[in-house]
Amino acid sequence: MTVATTHHVPYFSQWESAALVPEFVSGTTAAADDPLWESSGADTPEEYAFWAPRMCGMACLRMALGHFGQPVPPSVPLVREALTAGAYVRDGDQVQGLIYAPFAAWVASRWGLFAEARPQLSVDQVDAEVSRGRLVLLSVHKSIRTLDPQPKARGGHLVLAVGSGPDHLAIHNPSGFPEQSQQFHQVPKADLGRFFAGRGVVLGRAQ
Repeated sequence: MTVATTHHVPYFSQWESAALVPEFVSGTTAAADDPLWESSGADTPEEYAFWAPRMCGMACLRMALGHFGQPVPPSVPLVREALTAGAYVRDGDQVQGLIYAPFAAWVASRWGLFAEARPQLSVDQVDAEVSRGRLVLLSVHKSIRTLDPQPKARGGHLVLAVGSGPDHLAIHNPSGFPEQSQQFHQVPKADLGRFFAGRGVVLGRAQ
Protein backbone atom coordinates (compact mmCIF):
# COMPACT_ATOMS: atom_id res chain seq x y z
CA MET A 1 0.00 0.00 0.00
CA THR A 2 1.24 3.48 -0.82
CA VAL A 3 2.08 5.61 2.19
CA ALA A 4 0.71 9.14 1.86
CA THR A 5 3.44 11.56 0.78
CA THR A 6 3.01 15.24 -0.06
CA HIS A 7 5.85 17.61 -0.92
CA HIS A 8 5.66 21.31 -0.08
CA VAL A 9 5.92 22.60 -3.63
CA PRO A 10 5.19 26.23 -4.57
CA TYR A 11 2.45 26.76 -7.13
CA PHE A 12 2.64 28.70 -10.40
CA SER A 13 -0.10 28.98 -12.97
CA GLN A 14 0.78 29.13 -16.65
CA TRP A 15 -1.06 32.46 -16.65
CA GLU A 16 0.26 35.20 -14.36
CA SER A 17 -3.19 35.91 -12.91
CA ALA A 18 -4.03 32.49 -11.46
CA ALA A 19 -7.37 33.77 -10.15
CA LEU A 20 -8.50 34.51 -13.72
CA VAL A 21 -7.81 31.06 -15.18
CA PRO A 22 -11.52 30.21 -15.63
CA GLU A 23 -11.94 33.40 -17.68
CA PHE A 24 -8.86 32.70 -19.82
CA VAL A 25 -9.95 29.10 -20.42
CA SER A 26 -13.50 30.09 -21.37
CA GLY A 27 -12.33 32.99 -23.54
CA THR A 28 -14.30 35.60 -21.64
CA THR A 29 -11.00 37.37 -20.90
CA ALA A 30 -8.16 37.39 -23.44
CA ALA A 31 -4.71 36.42 -22.21
CA ALA A 32 -3.39 39.70 -23.62
CA ASP A 33 -5.64 41.46 -21.09
CA ASP A 34 -4.04 39.69 -18.12
CA PRO A 35 -3.28 42.61 -15.78
CA LEU A 36 -0.11 40.86 -14.60
CA TRP A 37 1.28 39.92 -18.02
CA GLU A 38 4.48 41.95 -17.54
CA SER A 39 5.48 39.66 -14.66
CA SER A 40 5.96 36.91 -17.24
CA GLY A 41 9.00 38.65 -18.70
CA ALA A 42 7.36 38.94 -22.11
CA ASP A 43 8.18 41.98 -24.24
CA THR A 44 4.55 42.57 -25.25
CA PRO A 45 1.05 41.42 -24.26
CA GLU A 46 0.90 39.64 -27.62
CA GLU A 47 4.02 37.61 -26.91
CA TYR A 48 2.62 36.66 -23.52
CA ALA A 49 -0.78 35.77 -25.02
CA PHE A 50 0.86 33.47 -27.56
CA TRP A 51 2.78 31.50 -24.97
CA ALA A 52 0.53 31.50 -21.90
CA PRO A 53 -1.79 28.72 -23.14
CA ARG A 54 1.28 26.68 -24.09
CA MET A 55 3.34 27.13 -20.92
CA CYS A 56 2.09 24.28 -18.74
CA GLY A 57 5.50 22.61 -18.93
CA MET A 58 7.32 25.79 -17.97
CA ALA A 59 4.94 26.35 -15.06
CA CYS A 60 5.67 22.81 -13.81
CA LEU A 61 9.39 23.45 -14.19
CA ARG A 62 9.14 26.70 -12.22
CA MET A 63 7.37 24.84 -9.41
CA ALA A 64 10.07 22.18 -9.36
CA LEU A 65 12.87 24.75 -9.39
CA GLY A 66 11.32 26.53 -6.42
CA HIS A 67 10.92 23.25 -4.55
CA PHE A 68 14.51 22.17 -5.15
CA GLY A 69 15.94 25.51 -4.03
CA GLN A 70 16.82 26.94 -7.43
CA PRO A 71 16.14 30.50 -8.65
CA VAL A 72 12.82 30.66 -10.49
CA PRO A 73 13.06 32.63 -13.76
CA PRO A 74 10.00 34.37 -15.23
CA SER A 75 8.03 32.16 -17.58
CA VAL A 76 8.63 33.71 -21.01
CA PRO A 77 12.44 33.96 -20.69
CA LEU A 78 12.29 30.32 -19.63
CA VAL A 79 10.34 29.49 -22.80
CA ARG A 80 13.00 31.23 -24.88
CA GLU A 81 15.69 29.08 -23.27
CA ALA A 82 13.60 25.97 -23.84
CA LEU A 83 13.28 26.85 -27.53
CA THR A 84 17.05 27.16 -27.82
CA ALA A 85 17.44 23.81 -26.07
CA GLY A 86 15.03 22.10 -28.48
CA ALA A 87 12.39 21.42 -25.84
CA TYR A 88 9.96 23.37 -28.03
CA VAL A 89 10.03 23.76 -31.81
CA ARG A 90 8.16 26.75 -33.21
CA ASP A 91 7.09 27.07 -36.83
CA GLY A 92 5.08 30.27 -37.25
CA ASP A 93 2.04 29.96 -35.03
CA GLN A 94 2.57 26.23 -34.53
CA VAL A 95 4.54 24.85 -31.59
CA GLN A 96 5.73 21.29 -31.03
CA GLY A 97 6.45 20.36 -27.46
CA LEU A 98 7.11 19.90 -24.71
CA ILE A 99 9.65 17.45 -26.18
CA TYR A 100 10.75 15.36 -23.24
CA ALA A 101 14.29 14.19 -24.07
CA PRO A 102 15.78 17.61 -24.90
CA PHE A 103 13.80 19.12 -22.03
CA ALA A 104 15.31 16.65 -19.57
CA ALA A 105 18.82 17.17 -20.95
CA TRP A 106 18.42 20.95 -20.65
CA VAL A 107 17.15 20.78 -17.07
CA ALA A 108 20.00 18.49 -16.04
CA SER A 109 22.71 20.64 -17.62
CA ARG A 110 21.20 24.02 -16.74
CA TRP A 111 20.32 23.41 -13.08
CA GLY A 112 22.17 20.23 -12.16
CA LEU A 113 18.96 18.40 -11.29
CA PHE A 114 18.08 14.79 -11.94
CA ALA A 115 15.80 14.81 -14.99
CA GLU A 116 14.65 11.73 -16.86
CA ALA A 117 12.19 11.48 -19.75
CA ARG A 118 9.83 8.55 -19.24
CA PRO A 119 7.93 7.64 -22.42
CA GLN A 120 6.31 4.79 -20.48
CA LEU A 121 5.21 5.59 -16.97
CA SER A 122 2.72 3.82 -14.74
CA VAL A 123 0.84 5.22 -11.78
CA ASP A 124 2.75 2.83 -9.51
CA GLN A 125 6.01 4.24 -10.85
CA VAL A 126 4.79 7.78 -10.19
CA ASP A 127 4.00 6.73 -6.61
CA ALA A 128 7.50 5.32 -6.21
CA GLU A 129 9.19 8.44 -7.56
CA VAL A 130 7.14 10.77 -5.36
CA SER A 131 7.84 8.58 -2.32
CA ARG A 132 11.59 8.91 -2.90
CA GLY A 133 11.37 12.72 -2.94
CA ARG A 134 10.98 13.41 -6.64
CA LEU A 135 8.35 15.31 -8.63
CA VAL A 136 6.82 14.04 -11.85
CA LEU A 137 5.48 15.92 -14.86
CA LEU A 138 2.49 13.94 -16.11
CA SER A 139 0.93 14.16 -19.55
CA VAL A 140 -2.82 14.37 -19.00
CA HIS A 141 -5.86 15.76 -20.77
CA LYS A 142 -6.62 19.35 -19.75
CA SER A 143 -10.13 18.42 -18.57
CA ILE A 144 -8.57 16.78 -15.52
CA ARG A 145 -9.19 20.18 -13.91
CA THR A 146 -12.87 19.24 -13.55
CA LEU A 147 -12.49 15.45 -13.63
CA ASP A 148 -14.54 15.37 -16.81
CA PRO A 149 -16.27 11.97 -16.96
CA GLN A 150 -15.63 11.72 -20.71
CA PRO A 151 -12.43 13.50 -21.76
CA LYS A 152 -11.82 13.74 -25.50
CA ALA A 153 -8.33 12.25 -25.30
CA ARG A 154 -5.44 11.39 -23.02
CA GLY A 155 -2.42 13.65 -22.74
CA GLY A 156 -1.69 17.04 -24.27
CA HIS A 157 -1.34 18.98 -21.00
CA LEU A 158 1.26 18.79 -18.24
CA VAL A 159 0.64 18.75 -14.51
CA LEU A 160 3.07 18.13 -11.65
CA ALA A 161 2.63 15.20 -9.28
CA VAL A 162 3.57 16.53 -5.84
CA GLY A 163 2.08 13.85 -3.61
CA SER A 164 0.44 10.47 -3.51
CA GLY A 165 -1.69 8.35 -1.24
CA PRO A 166 -3.22 4.90 -1.35
CA ASP A 167 -6.13 6.08 -3.50
CA HIS A 168 -5.03 9.36 -5.08
CA LEU A 169 -2.31 11.46 -6.65
CA ALA A 170 -1.90 15.08 -5.55
CA ILE A 171 -1.13 17.39 -8.45
CA HIS A 172 -0.35 21.04 -9.09
CA ASN A 173 -2.22 21.93 -12.27
CA PRO A 174 -0.96 25.02 -14.18
CA SER A 175 -4.41 25.48 -15.72
CA GLY A 176 -6.45 24.35 -12.74
CA PHE A 177 -9.29 26.41 -11.34
CA PRO A 178 -8.78 28.46 -8.15
CA GLU A 179 -9.98 26.88 -4.91
CA GLN A 180 -10.78 23.73 -6.89
CA SER A 181 -7.96 22.16 -8.86
CA GLN A 182 -4.84 24.35 -8.86
CA GLN A 183 -2.83 23.31 -5.81
CA PHE A 184 -2.60 19.86 -4.22
CA HIS A 185 -5.58 18.68 -6.23
CA GLN A 186 -6.31 15.12 -5.17
CA VAL A 187 -7.15 13.07 -8.24
CA PRO A 188 -8.49 9.59 -7.44
CA LYS A 189 -6.34 6.91 -9.04
CA ALA A 190 -9.54 5.30 -10.25
CA ASP A 191 -10.15 8.41 -12.39
CA LEU A 192 -6.59 9.10 -13.51
CA GLY A 193 -6.51 6.53 -16.29
CA ARG A 194 -8.97 8.34 -18.50
CA PHE A 195 -6.73 11.46 -18.56
CA PHE A 196 -3.17 10.14 -18.18
CA ALA A 197 -1.24 9.23 -21.32
CA GLY A 198 1.26 7.07 -19.43
CA ARG A 199 4.31 9.28 -20.00
CA GLY A 200 6.11 12.16 -18.38
CA VAL A 201 9.36 13.47 -16.91
CA VAL A 202 10.81 12.72 -13.48
CA LEU A 203 12.63 15.56 -11.70
CA GLY A 204 14.70 15.41 -8.54
CA ARG A 205 17.82 16.48 -6.75
CA ALA A 206 21.09 15.42 -8.36
CA GLN A 207 22.09 11.87 -7.47
